[in-house]
Amino acid sequence: MLGRTYESQTCSVARTLELVGERWTLLIIRDAFLGVRRFGDFAERLGVARNVLQDRLERLVDAGILAKVPYQERPLRHEYRLTDMGRDLWPSIVALLQFGDKHLAPPAGPPMLLLHRGCGGELDDRRMCQACGAAVDLKQVEAVAGPGGARLPAEPVAA
Repeated sequence: MLGRTYESQTCSVARTLELVGERWTLLIIRDAFLGVRRFGDFAERLGVARNVLQDRLERLVDAGILAKVPYQERPLRHEYRLTDMGRDLWPSIVALLQFGDKHLAPPAGPPMLLLHRGCGGELDDRRMCQACGAAVDLKQVEAVAGPGGARLPAEPVAA
């Protein structure tokens, strides 16, 4: 069985896996890109045990991938927002999504589509718009439910 850390590995992939290489962690990051910010919303969407969710959120905050930001004073409540470091994971999340769409999608098709806000074209495997050819970054993407039926939150992250 592999240990939790990869200290013997001199490799950026191994160091990145120490931060994000766990199932719930990647799904939290995915949902953060889709606009989920509050603990209860993560818990409801993911169906993860609350103690596991709290642990993963704390690790992501400690690593600098998410920032814990107060949104209410009485009682004090926080939301979790992607940092610049967290937003840098977007290409990796897109690559995992597209791999799953290509090799593991349900018969009805992909559960979620990533569209270029400028023209509505789908992204290709290089994050280029298939309709107009533009290079598309996170701010220019809209996530919509695909034919495979994803349940998306109302407000995807734009930046």
